[in-house]
Amino acid sequence: MYEWIGKITANPLIIQRLAAWSRWVPKPCILILCECAAFILQYSFFGRQMRKKVETNLRFLLKTRSTEELTQIRHRFFRNLIIILYEIVVDSKRLDRSDFWRFRAEGEDYLKEALQLGRGAIVYAPHEGNFFYYYWYLSQTYNCLTIATTDSPELRPLYEQFQQMGCEGLDYDSTPPLLLLRKLRKHLKSNGVVFILGDFWRPTFPKSQFFGRMSRTPEGAALLSIDQRVPIIPFHGRRDRGFNHCLTFERPLHLYASYQTSQRSEATRLLNGYMESVIREHPDQWFYWFNAEERFEIDVKEEIEKNLELENIRLVSS
Repeated sequence: MYEWIGKITANPLIIQRLAAWSRWVPKPCILILCECAAFILQYSFFGRQMRKKVETNLRFLLKTRSTEELTQIRHRFFRNLIIILYEIVVDSKRLDRSDFWRFRAEGEDYLKEALQLGRGAIVYAPHEGNFFYYYWYLSQTYNCLTIATTDSPELRPLYEQFQQMGCEGLDYDSTPPLLLLRKLRKHLKSNGVVFILGDFWRPTFPKSQFFGRMSRTPEGAALLSIDQRVPIIPFHGRRDRGFNHCLTFERPLHLYASYQTSQRSEATRLLNGYMESVIREHPDQWFYWFNAEERFEIDVKEEIEKNLELENIRLVSS
């Protein structure tokens, strides 16, 4: 999928023209076009492999859902994905003039109260909804810092675009680990906010549990919270309808009151449990269904090939 995103972000001239053209198109029409693009992406020859992979990952991780439910989730996932790309690539130019109707925040007082302790706060979230937009929202009010990964050349233009809009971030892939940790600690000591997307994955991360399966997740949020007595605000955003988003801030977690530094793995499993509950509640909003098999070490290649073969047989017979 990253290659597909790269084709969109590689031509800034086309993006500028789309942004200018979209100003004159009613929002409902934009949504219809996004739905058409989502349908084409799912059922085109080039999108079949991705669709089958999403279907397989949904079946593996949402075993209690019926086939009909999983199909609906898949449709909404692709629709949300296309709308997110439109929002980031085209519509983000108008963010500062639309935040009053675009975002609805619930529980933000939890974050404000946590900052009154003077030790900073960690806003902890999965990759749900338009997480680029949610970080922009936080950056408008708070001294905010996040951890990004720009190892993908296809995604780098998106990160750079939001950096130009005032969304500061540290590059996980190019910043030495000790320097990264030192900068985050310094930022928290200045009573800043650190926005951490906890379902970020690397094969070198410590082993943990996620969706009841062995996986690898970062322990940085738990380490910072326990060591520096920093409250963690569980957070998730989701698309309410159209271009409207709901941002939900939960009651703070004071991990330092229950865990020692040597127990950060246990604390991380608690955070993973929160993310899992959010993803299960709003599965169509999760970004990583297209490659979830990597983080869970699920062998889906054989099943995807089998499903593609069955589909080819049906097409020939029809």
